[in-house]
Amino acid sequence: MGLALFNTFILLLLVVAALLALRVKDLLTASVVFAVYSFLMCLLWAEMGAVDVAFTEATVGAGISTVVLIATIFNLKRK
Repeated sequence: MGLALFNTFILLLLVVAALLALRVKDLLTASVVFAVYSFLMCLLWAEMGAVDVAFTEATVGAGISTVVLIATIFNLKRK
């Protein structure tokens, strides 16, 4: 029962993070929400037993991609 509740909670947060990343207007906020989405996917992969995929999602999805997106945003001319 507890594991199913955890999975449901993570999936609900994933949907909320995905919709929020699409709806937010500020690029920096969208990048941070995307990092949260990737971290939640990492938790989900780890819970399913795919630790290698979870580690890759954490390093590439939540780590490197977020740093590259934020660096790109700071190099843009924003209004």
